[in-house]
Amino acid sequence: MLSVVNADGSTETGFLIDDIVREGARRMLAAALEAEVNAYIAELAEQRDENGRRLVVRNGYHEPRKVTTAAGVVEVKAPRVNDKRVDEVDGERKRFSSAILPPWCRKSPKISEVLPLLYLHGLSSGDFVPALEQFLGSTAGLSAATVTRLTQQWQADYAAFGERGLSGSDYVYVWADGIHLRIRLREAKSCVLVLMGVRADGTKELIAMSDGYRESADSWADLLRDCARRGMRAPVLAVGDGALGFWKALAEVFPETRHQRCWVHKIANVANALPKSAQPGAKKALQEIYNAEDRDHAQRAVAAFAKTYGAKFPKAVKKITDDVDELLAFYDFPAEHWIHLRTTNPIESTFATVRLRTKVTRGAGSAAAALAMVFKLVESAQQRWRAVNAPHLVALVRAGARFERGRLVERSESHVA
Repeated sequence: MLSVVNADGSTETGFLIDDIVREGARRMLAAALEAEVNAYIAELAEQRDENGRRLVVRNGYHEPRKVTTAAGVVEVKAPRVNDKRVDEVDGERKRFSSAILPPWCRKSPKISEVLPLLYLHGLSSGDFVPALEQFLGSTAGLSAATVTRLTQQWQADYAAFGERGLSGSDYVYVWADGIHLRIRLREAKSCVLVLMGVRADGTKELIAMSDGYRESADSWADLLRDCARRGMRAPVLAVGDGALGFWKALAEVFPETRHQRCWVHKIANVANALPKSAQPGAKKALQEIYNAEDRDHAQRAVAAFAKTYGAKFPKAVKKITDDVDELLAFYDFPAEHWIHLRTTNPIESTFATVRLRTKVTRGAGSAAAALAMVFKLVESAQQRWRAVNAPHLVALVRAGARFERGRLVERSESHVA
């Protein structure tokens, strides 16, 4: 690759460093495509026709095409495969399809992730082209019309997500929270109601998301009833903050589900009822409760907290003692799951990054557009969520297995007792 470099380091296509990065990306992509095709052909080398000729062979290259990547726009010549095999079921010729660069691909998924981020930041569709051209070196596939079509598709994806059946998904644990984002919703006091869950195989999944008014009981009830209508089974345990609206709605729609109050929210509420000088010691005492080795030790830590702060700060202590059963519910589940069940952090950590990207309030022009953008961000983040610890124990929880001190109580032990 030869480039004429000006005194300031720029070239005809941008700057030398960008040219080097793009050329390196092009070569690596070309090498990966070659390796993928070679592996495919080698795997099927033994398959031959009646004349002993291979059924799967190389067949030159496809026409060059430009692909927009995080490294910029690179031109790719994908190797072509001549696959003469015939599917025995439908009689159609089999075709090689690259997992690295599908035939329809014109931009990497990472670029698709960038678009909702910019949209949430308040960038209008007409501004996408000049903004991204500075980073990618090309406007290929990034016109205003393309972005408009994408936003329409995102809204369709969100609508389909909200209507999908839930009967095939068994959520054993759920987290619920109302997330306040600086995006334009129907009312100034609206928030995004989020319900996430853990399936029986231990994987986490976004269950439902809608805008609600002040986390009211009616808003939460609408969301939960809709989930029940679509076939959702009552979860074993629900984790949420102290918002009464959710717990009232949960008792109405899924009365058999147990309640677990979020310790992060509870500690913040207790701290608000204490002077600043007493907050560090109180927080340490509260940590002794939810980090206790079992329920008995936790209850003794609650008694110690009440004894230490009850005389001077009865309101702060009451916030713990009134909700002690809901605060300690997680101790009846596997010890490996306690770290996941004490708080609503799975929701908070996901939406922390969304909050950073929604500081510009006029990004989306409607509630539907705003929710669709947030949905696409969460959908992208969901691909990186890890399963809960000891995922095999989740199915046992659903089956009604009993846990004491965080450990499974075998049936034989219960009979002996």
